[in-house]
Amino acid sequence: MCSARLGSERWVWTAVARRVLLCALLSLFAIEPVTAIERDRNATGIFGINRVNLAWLTPDEQRKVLGEIAASGATHVRLSLSAPVARSIDAVEIAHGLGLKILLEIQLTNPDFYADDVDARTGYGRIWDIRRLSDIDLERYRENLKAALRRMDDAGVPLVAVEPGNEINYSAYNGDLIVFREPGAVTPRRVPDIRNREAFERGLAIYVEIARMTRQELKATIFSRNAVVVSAGLSDMNAGESDQKGMERLDPEDVIALLKSLGLDRYVDAYGIHVYPGRKAGPKLANYIRELLRFCTAGDRGKPCWVTEWGVANAARSCPFDDRNRADAIAATRSVFQALMSSGQLMAAFYYDWDTHDAYGVWRCGRLSPAGVRAIAPN
Repeated sequence: MCSARLGSERWVWTAVARRVLLCALLSLFAIEPVTAIERDRNATGIFGINRVNLAWLTPDEQRKVLGEIAASGATHVRLSLSAPVARSIDAVEIAHGLGLKILLEIQLTNPDFYADDVDARTGYGRIWDIRRLSDIDLERYRENLKAALRRMDDAGVPLVAVEPGNEINYSAYNGDLIVFREPGAVTPRRVPDIRNREAFERGLAIYVEIARMTRQELKATIFSRNAVVVSAGLSDMNAGESDQKGMERLDPEDVIALLKSLGLDRYVDAYGIHVYPGRKAGPKLANYIRELLRFCTAGDRGKPCWVTEWGVANAARSCPFDDRNRADAIAATRSVFQALMSSGQLMAAFYYDWDTHDAYGVWRCGRLSPAGVRAIAPN
């Protein structure tokens, strides 16, 4: 892993020097009893923030956004590896330079992972057209992931966690699940009801291979070899909302059970889940979250969960910004999360989002809102 390949390949001397330095650091890591990543893994719980689509911004814009996040006291951030990939990695390097610890979500809709002649499944203009999970070219996935991790290694970036995929139980992000031509029909409640069940199950089998490859490629790195592997964060959309949208989805627990039967537990450290409880309060809020996360376990019975997205909406637009009601709902949600962290069922929760969503964003009127302060405060 540490030797440069010579012969027909041309190596830039600065890159070789970097690899030599990395190998020296690796030797130090080998005698370090507890790495920073391991300390995160064993912490009582991580609270972080999402900032999506940084690949669409210039480096200066990326520095501005990530600088605001770091200055606001956040310690962890969920970023995406998406097209254009080089810009995504720019953001990762900037975040690392600011002292932020990174959960990297790998967007499986990236066209680089598919053959050029693969068609997208239609969203009938109501949602984006995307390619099918079952059509991913696994070798393209491996080679692109390997190249991205190599660049991050060369920059000395340690990833705390990697999450291949997003909401693969929902047709917005899994092309093997259909979008109905018109909304209003009853959508599937169980796996046997899926319109293209064979393709869906084939896609999940491929997903388990993606998890396996992701762990392998992380183990081959220097700085991220101990990163936590989190399965794709699953949508908590309910069946009624799915009917209204005319989009197939399945309950997270059912999809996790199917993935486990395909061998997922051999390759991941935790299950990803998304939690959007609305304005539920008191026992109703706690019951909703506990029921949703009941498949998250500690010890030998299964895997704990990482909530890679959670949020409470506030559609107000005025400045100064009134965030009192949402702040109370966020504090109540965090209280439930902290109890689940204490029991070992939950390891981390990343609020969605920083500043891109009109309702869920917490950076408002040029500052972090009261709800945002509560959402991202370290545990």
